[in-house]
Amino acid sequence: MKKKILFVCTVNRMRSATAHKIYENDERLEVKSAGTDITANVVINEELLNWADAVIVMEKHHRNFIRREFPGIYESKKIVCLYIPDDYDFMQPELVSILEDKFESVYRRGLV
Repeated sequence: MKKKILFVCTVNRMRSATAHKIYENDERLEVKSAGTDITANVVINEELLNWADAVIVMEKHHRNFIRREFPGIYESKKIVCLYIPDDYDFMQPELVSILEDKFESVYRRGLV
């Protein structure tokens, strides 16, 4: 059974959108992405969080946003931070490499 992964960043245009694109055809996963800001392409909400088996955030403040806005979900959901700063463009090769390295490490260790 595929794991449902929600990738989260701020505006869902660079980091989480890139992660979504990288893993959208991965046989192990079903993926969606969202942002914490009101201007995000897809704004994070309770339905998306409930859908996910695990949430992958790019920075600590994304995890803190979920804790503040969705405390019940925060307590019951696996949330892993990759600590990737907002320094990259969509599908930038360096971002793709960092996302793959960090996510695969998390996945191999069974954290999602």
